[in-house]
Amino acid sequence: MARKYSKGSAKKVERAMKKRKKGTLRSGRSGKKVTSRKQAIAIGLSEARREGKKVPAKKSKKRKAAKSRKTKSPKKKKTRKT
Repeated sequence: MARKYSKGSAKKVERAMKKRKKGTLRSGRSGKKVTSRKQAIAIGLSEARREGKKVPAKKSKKRKAAKSRKTKSPKKKKTRKT
């Protein structure tokens, strides 16, 4: 069975994980320190993808089925009969 991820991409993820453990891995846009394991893996994979390594395509966000939404009408105030 063929590899899903190349050895080069594994090295990128490994490097990102070591940087996270050391406390020097920063996120790209905000520059905040990365503490999440999953985020570190994602950073490593995106760097490998940018360099053209063999990495499966990013999963697209799942959308909910487009249903016709009814707008809620304002609630009527209940009045008591006396």
